[in-house]
Amino acid sequence: MAKAAPTLFLEDWLKSVSGFSNSFSSTNYSASSARAIIQAWAELRDCLQHKSFQSHHLQSLKTLVNSQTSLHVAEPQAKLLLSILSSPDLSLPRESYTLFLRLLYIWVRKSARPSVLIDSAVKALSNVFSTTQYNSKKSPHLFSEGVLLLGSLSFAPSASESSKIVFLGLLCRLLAEEYQVLGSFSELVPDVLAGIGYALCSSVKVHFVTIFDFMLSIWGKESGPQGSVSHGLMILHLMEWVMSGLSSFRSLEKINTFSQEVLETTKAYYVPFAVVMAAAGVLRALNRSVVSGLGLDTISKLRRSAEDRIESVARELISRTRGFTSSDNDHTDSLLLQCVSVALARSGVVSARSPLFICLASALLTEIFPSRRLYMKVLKSMPGSSAVLRINEVKEHLESLTFKEAGAITGVFCNLYVSVDEQSKHMVENLVWDHCQHIYMEHRQVALVLRGKEDEVLGDLEKIAESAFLMVVLFALAVTKHKLNSKFNQESQMDTSVRILISFSCLEYFRRIRLPEYMDTIRGIVVSVQESDSACVSFVRSIPTYVDLTNGPDFSFLRKMEYLWSKDEVQTARILFYLRVIPTCIARLPSPVFGKVVAPTMFLYMGHPNGKVARASHSMFSAFISSGKDSDQDERESLKEQLVFYYIQRSLVEYPEITPFEGMASGVAALVRHLPAGSPAIFYCIHCLVEKANRLCIEDLAHQDDMWKNWQGESEPGKKILDLLLRLISLVDIQVLPDLMKLLAQLIAQLPKDGQNMILNELYSQVAESDDVTRKPTLVSWLQSLSYLCFQETSGSAASRKVGSEANRTSVRTPDPLNDTSLNARL
Repeated sequence: MAKAAPTLFLEDWLKSVSGFSNSFSSTNYSASSARAIIQAWAELRDCLQHKSFQSHHLQSLKTLVNSQTSLHVAEPQAKLLLSILSSPDLSLPRESYTLFLRLLYIWVRKSARPSVLIDSAVKALSNVFSTTQYNSKKSPHLFSEGVLLLGSLSFAPSASESSKIVFLGLLCRLLAEEYQVLGSFSELVPDVLAGIGYALCSSVKVHFVTIFDFMLSIWGKESGPQGSVSHGLMILHLMEWVMSGLSSFRSLEKINTFSQEVLETTKAYYVPFAVVMAAAGVLRALNRSVVSGLGLDTISKLRRSAEDRIESVARELISRTRGFTSSDNDHTDSLLLQCVSVALARSGVVSARSPLFICLASALLTEIFPSRRLYMKVLKSMPGSSAVLRINEVKEHLESLTFKEAGAITGVFCNLYVSVDEQSKHMVENLVWDHCQHIYMEHRQVALVLRGKEDEVLGDLEKIAESAFLMVVLFALAVTKHKLNSKFNQESQMDTSVRILISFSCLEYFRRIRLPEYMDTIRGIVVSVQESDSACVSFVRSIPTYVDLTNGPDFSFLRKMEYLWSKDEVQTARILFYLRVIPTCIARLPSPVFGKVVAPTMFLYMGHPNGKVARASHSMFSAFISSGKDSDQDERESLKEQLVFYYIQRSLVEYPEITPFEGMASGVAALVRHLPAGSPAIFYCIHCLVEKANRLCIEDLAHQDDMWKNWQGESEPGKKILDLLLRLISLVDIQVLPDLMKLLAQLIAQLPKDGQNMILNELYSQVAESDDVTRKPTLVSWLQSLSYLCFQETSGSAASRKVGSEANRTSVRTPDPLNDTSLNARL
C-alpha cells in the first residue's frame, strides 16, 4: 500500500509510491552547513546590490538547492529571489533559472501561509515564461520546474484569484507548447504531474478540464512520453491526492465536472491506461475514506462512474484482442493489461465485473508471470546468443512493479472469481489449467537447455514460475470452495478436481515452501476423486507414458543432447506428485489401468537415484498390494502376483546402491500380508531375499570383520536383509513359514559364531514376546533345534553342511531369482 500523502513535495511522494527512481530527487540532495547557506544568501544579496551575476552566485544557488530537505526560504529571501529575476540590470545565465524556480517552489511549499508576496511573483514569472524570454532560456528542467512552481502557486491559499488565474494560464501554455520535452526526458514526468496535481486542487475553476485533458492524453501524443506502469501509478496516486484535496475543500462543482468530463464521457484522445489509473485513483480515495467531506450520494455516484469507466476500457480491450486469443504481443495492450491489474490491486474493493476478472486472468498469465514468453525467447535464441541479454531481461521483470504486486493482484483475482458469472469462471479456469501444462512442457525444455550452462537465468525463471505456482494454488482453493458442493453436479465436480490435480502435478517442481492452501486444496480434491471411479481413472491416465518419460521432450534443439530421464528434475517432480496422490484413490482404480498405465512408471522410478522418489515408488507398490476392489478381485489378485515377481527382482538388483531399504521392506511386508496364503509369489520373495542376504553377508564379512558386534547399530546391507527376514517370521502365513524357517536356518548356520549369537539372541527375544499361539510352538521347537546345531559345531561351514543335507531330504531346491526362466515367463 502507498504511504500517506505528503504535505510538502508532491513529486517526491509520487516517485516513492510508483517505484520511480531518479537522480534528481530530494533524497539525493546533500545538505550544506548553516554557515554555507548563510553565506550563499549573502552573496545573492550582493549580486542584486552590485547588479552583477557571477559564477560564484550560480554556485550559491546550487548550495541552497542542494539543501532542499532542510532549507527554509523566508519571505525576505523569496523577495530577494523575485527581485533578481525581475531586475532588468542583471544578465542571468540559462542554468540559473531552474535553480531560482526551485527555491521559489521550496518557499511556497514550506511556508505555513505565504503572504501577498505571491501576487508580486506574477510579473516576474510572466516575464520568465513570456514567449520571447522563455525560448532563449529553454531547457527541459526549466519546463518541469516551471510547471511545479506555477501549479504550487495556483494552489497557495493566500494567492489572489486573479493571480491564480494567471499562474494557471501560464501552466497550460507551458504544457501545450513544451510537452515534447517529456518525450526525451521521462525523468521529469513526476515533477510535471505534481504541478498538475497542485493546479487541479486550486480554488479557481478555470482550465480545470483543460489540465485533465492534457494529463490523460499526453501519453498518446507525438513526441510525448511513452507510458509505463510507473507513470500509471503516479496518475493513480495523484488522483487519490487530488480527490482528497477537493473533498477537503468541499469543491463539489469540480468533483462533478471531473465525473462528467473524465469518467462519464468517452474522449477519443484519452489514453486508456491513463484513464484506468485515474479512475482507480478515485476508487482508492473512496475506499480509504479520505473523502469524508462528500455526501453518500456523491460518493456512490463517483464509485459507480469510476468502476464503469474501468470496465468499459477492459471490455474494449477484450473485444480488440478477441478475448486474448491473439498471439500478438502489442506493447499498448501489454501496458494496459498491467495497469488494469495494478490499478485493481491498489484501488481497494471493486465490484465483481466479468471484463475485469478476465483482464486480470490474462494479465497474470501473460504479463505478471510471462514465463511462456520468456521461454520462447530462450529457446529461439539458443544456441549462440548472448546470455547477458537473457539475464538482464529476466532480472528486469523480477524487479518490476507488476511482479512485486503479484500477491495483491492474485488476491483481487481470487476475490472476483467468487462473484462473477459461471461462463466467465469456466473460461478462466480453462485458461489457468491449460497454462499450467504449457509451463510444465516449456520449462522442462528450458531447464534441459540451460542447466549447467546458464544457471543464473534458469534460477530467475524459476522464481517467476514459483510465484505463478502460488497464484495457481490460491486460485484452485477458491475454485474448490466454490464448486465442490451440492450446487454443482458430480460430473462437474469430478472434472474440476481432476484438472486441478493435473495442474498441480505440472507445477509440483516449483513447490518450494510449505503452503497450507496447497494441502487444503489437495485434501478437498482427493476426497472428491475417491468417490468416483471415472475421476480416478481420468487422473491416472493423465500420467506421462513410459515412452514419453524415457525419450524426453520433442524439441529440435534437444535432439542434439543426450537425454537421461533420471536427471530431468521437472519431470521427476511431476511423477513424484502422481506417486504420492494415486495411492489415496488406488482402491477405485481398475487393475488393467494400474497394470498398463501406473506399473511401468512405478517400476521405472524405483530405479531413480533420488531416495525420496524411489521410496514413493515402493509406497505405490505397497498401496496397490494392500488394495482391494470387489468388482475385479480375481483379476486384481492375479496382477498382484505377477507384479511381485518383477518387483522383487527390480528391488534386489538395485539394492543397496539405489533401492532404499525402508521402501523395499514396506513392499515386502505388504505382499506377505495381502497375497493369498501359500502364494508362489511369497515363496519366491523369501527365496530371493535369502539369496541376496547370503551374498551380501559374504561381501560384508570380507570388508568388515567386526560387523556383528552391534546388531542395533548402523547396519550393513546384509544385516538389514537379515533383519527383514527375521521380522517376516511373524508376518508370513503358516503355509510359508516352514520354508522361511528352513532357509533361515541354512543362512544362519553359514554365519560366523558372533553372527549366529547375535541372530539367535534376536530370535529368542522375538519368540518370547510373541503372543501368536498358532505359530509359537513351532517357532520354539525350531529355535531350539537351530541353537543346538549352531552350538554343536565350531565351524560355520560344518554346521552349514549338516543343516543343508537335512534340508535337502525335505525340500525342493531354491530357485535362482535371476535365471529361473519359468518365473520370467510368467511376467
